[in-house]
Amino acid sequence: MQDDLFGTDAALPQPSSAPPRKAKGVLPAPATETLRVLAQSLPLSLRMGVSTWSYPGWEGLVWDGAYDASVLSRTGLTALSQHPLMRTVCVDRSFWRPLSVEQYAKMAAQVPPDFRFVVKCPNVVTDAMVRSEEGKGQQRNRAFLNASLAVEQFVTPALQGLGDKLGVLVYQLSPLPWDLLCKSQQLFDQLGLVLAATRQALQHAPHVIVAVEVRDPLLLEDGFAQVLKAHNATMCLGLHGKMPPIEQQLPILRKLWPSPFVCRWNLNHCFGPFGYADAQEKHQPFNELRTPDPHTRSVLASTIRGITQAGQTAFVTISNDAEGCAPQSIQSLAEQLQRLNS
Repeated sequence: MQDDLFGTDAALPQPSSAPPRKAKGVLPAPATETLRVLAQSLPLSLRMGVSTWSYPGWEGLVWDGAYDASVLSRTGLTALSQHPLMRTVCVDRSFWRPLSVEQYAKMAAQVPPDFRFVVKCPNVVTDAMVRSEEGKGQQRNRAFLNASLAVEQFVTPALQGLGDKLGVLVYQLSPLPWDLLCKSQQLFDQLGLVLAATRQALQHAPHVIVAVEVRDPLLLEDGFAQVLKAHNATMCLGLHGKMPPIEQQLPILRKLWPSPFVCRWNLNHCFGPFGYADAQEKHQPFNELRTPDPHTRSVLASTIRGITQAGQTAFVTISNDAEGCAPQSIQSLAEQLQRLNS
């Protein structure tokens, strides 16, 4: 039987039988004393958050009641940012299409000054293939790793719209065709041009972290670490079925030390490299940990502890597909950190 992750003063939330609210605003779930104390035990240099936020199943965990997903998508950020453990969020939808300055500004207006955003680069820049709706590569993408396009459609709008609330820019490279993987140095040279242009565009915003996430294990090599280090960037630790377990990715981070820590826990390894649909089916309505992964959580907690104790910043965002309920995964990770520090 699953333990109550919110302590003895809060029961496991159940889906409401009431119809979703049609109100424009979204109210946060009341924060328990357990949550407030837990948040105070965490290092200030650690920011944890979810990957997207439009989930009605978080009723009682993040939201005070039942809301339609469309309402949560538009106005749920304010309530989310009031959760004691949520100090960042990953904007995933920017991966599918570029967002405007105005869209970013609307997000920034919903959160307090200390909140920070992790934003993904549009796949028109980071995917070497033009893909069908089913995800199958159809032809080569001529805009792949185009430095000018990256600045124009990603860096500049995010920076102008989010301002000081921009925390991390993530370039997630989609799985690459074999001929590009065989020419890794050429790939890293091209990536270096993107990172150089990014840093130039961020010259007045040195607080922004630039991170690169890969989906091909073959890219976890010295050349990858070298290009990141040369351009003051770091690796985004991608916990996903396409990548090795967390402990097998840490050697690259050691090569980059000292550097900030960025991690996106996207998909439980038990579902394999193409298991998003299976994870979604098993985990809905995303209100409990149905596929707990204590090993990954333990190694991640130890890594965060070591990095933050050394004075480095850490951003960790978690998807429902990691264990079934991102807010509860975040609380479990916080509890693990609390035990390590006690």
